[in-house]
Amino acid sequence: MKTMALVACLLAGSVQAEEFSFDAGEFEKKPFEFGGYLELKAEWADLNRDGSLYKLNGLDRDTLNRNTATAKLNAKFTQGIASLNLKYSASVQRDELASLRDNHFDEAYVSLKPDPGFTLDAGKIAMKWGKGYAWNPVGFIERPKDPNDVELAREGYAMVAADFIRNFDGDLKTVAFTPVLLPVSNHYNNDFGAPDHTNVAAKLYLLYKDTDIDFVWFNGGSRTSRFGIDFSKNLTSNFEIHGEWARIRDFEQRLIDAAGNVKSVTRDATSALVGLRYLTQNDTTWIAELYRNGTGYSERELSDFLRLADSGNPLLVNKAKQISPAFARPNAGRDYLYLKASQKEPFDIVYFTPSLTWMVNLADKSWSLTPELLYTGITNLDLRLRATWLHGKSYSEFGEKQNRRKLELMARFYF
Repeated sequence: MKTMALVACLLAGSVQAEEFSFDAGEFEKKPFEFGGYLELKAEWADLNRDGSLYKLNGLDRDTLNRNTATAKLNAKFTQGIASLNLKYSASVQRDELASLRDNHFDEAYVSLKPDPGFTLDAGKIAMKWGKGYAWNPVGFIERPKDPNDVELAREGYAMVAADFIRNFDGDLKTVAFTPVLLPVSNHYNNDFGAPDHTNVAAKLYLLYKDTDIDFVWFNGGSRTSRFGIDFSKNLTSNFEIHGEWARIRDFEQRLIDAAGNVKSVTRDATSALVGLRYLTQNDTTWIAELYRNGTGYSERELSDFLRLADSGNPLLVNKAKQISPAFARPNAGRDYLYLKASQKEPFDIVYFTPSLTWMVNLADKSWSLTPELLYTGITNLDLRLRATWLHGKSYSEFGEKQNRRKLELMARFYF
């Protein structure tokens, strides 16, 4: 009887070994890795003929149709302690008004890792500092995140960066230090700030009592000095809180009043963000954030600019155009609320995730609402349908945008 049981166990073990066998070679690091995606996107926009930004841009039509094709290619070559990392982006965009082509490297850098606790990177790197989902006040050396598409890849800057990491026993588990050199000239990084400066930045990371904490600092000359802190902590397995705080010294801001008078003011600015992420038992994910944009404009300052753009006076409109990059940028106001809810596979529809995003300018009460349907049930293919409604009173941020509504269909094929 014992023999039969032993044979049964061996057979069962044999069957399990066959079911769960794996090829260790599949997990070995390959010297060359390649991947990416191709994306096709079609957009239809219902233009806001009464909007100040519509008039400022000199449009004369009710709708705008736009098609965009994008290729994102990633490659990595590894040889010993060295690796070459490339992320290339190419796109073609066409609508009834213009055709645009763009190609560039989001990232292209060499990495040396002679020790598990030390890494040295040099080249074009897209740093991602901060814990916020929609905004990152402490992202001192990166391009701003798009709150309407937070997963979108962003172009980096040329820099040299190092990482020193040490692990410990006790409440303090990990310490990591990241110093960065970011030079700016007329030939590279020229959109970062004033040229002919070598800027210095640093981040000190601590994992203390299961809380992620970063201290960040920037100084140089291309931009004014700034420093900040962020944190993230899982209070339970399905509930996380996070926050960021940043202080910017001698921030210079250009203002324009309703009469077209332009002036510059210099002040210290404080930005802050607090947020949470909560996953319910029904697989609904809630993300909420409050954001104080210290470098933004008050409700009065923003409405003065929008009245000027709407004035119809060619001289005043020309003044508004000259200063418009600062006022017409995304989230140019001071205080915002971001709220997103996404439901995984509702009504047992597998690979289907609907979501709803609401962003509010708390000063003028204008808002944007974005429902989205995402389907990933076809291998290596994402299909996304998204709509956006903008609403607000006269001379409010979202009430004066160029678009009133927008519909977008996107197909992304991964390889």
